[in-house]
Amino acid sequence: MLKEKLEQVETRIANAAARAGRQRSDITLLAVTKKFPAALIREAYQLGLREFGENYVQEFEGKRAELTDCEGSRFHLIGHLQSNKSKIAAEIFDVFQTVDTQKLARRLDAEQKPLDVMIEVKLSAEEAKAGAAPGEVPALVEVIRGCPHLRLLGLMTMPPWSDDAEPSRPYFAKLRALADANGLKQLSMGMSHDLEVAIEEGATIVRIGTALFGPRKKA
Repeated sequence: MLKEKLEQVETRIANAAARAGRQRSDITLLAVTKKFPAALIREAYQLGLREFGENYVQEFEGKRAELTDCEGSRFHLIGHLQSNKSKIAAEIFDVFQTVDTQKLARRLDAEQKPLDVMIEVKLSAEEAKAGAAPGEVPALVEVIRGCPHLRLLGLMTMPPWSDDAEPSRPYFAKLRALADANGLKQLSMGMSHDLEVAIEEGATIVRIGTALFGPRKKA
């Protein structure tokens, strides 16, 4: 089942990349495994996936010990991180996609562990969304680049939810322009329902959960 779904997602990514005149190898498939057990991460690993996204520090802490033998895997935090959880988070994650304040960047840097980070940018007016305002990005870029243990990869965003993929396009285009203006190469944007539009607009990381693993169980 997972093998078939992975093949379907790979086909979608490859087709979108071809339409955009891009290489499939320029796009990272990030498997979003929040609310799913470590056994499923292991199954995905055995099918060749190496990049995994989780939303909650406490939840992933419980799974991480079961995955120590999955060599070459990288675990991304794609949910909001409270600065008081930065210590444990730095121990179990390799990439932080949701850095949105200078305080959080400095807290992560203080753990003195090499970490890859991305700046989460809030491009919509939704109250529930986290992220730095576009106007805050240049100063945050400067602070992160001054942190000796952090490597700044690029920007991440999450547009307002819509069943239709097209409404996401202007948000993705805006993130790309912001990245270009700040000399950043990586763009984490696009999920199961709008990955094609994201790739057309320059995504280098697409965060895919439902299309791979099905709907998550309600808490």
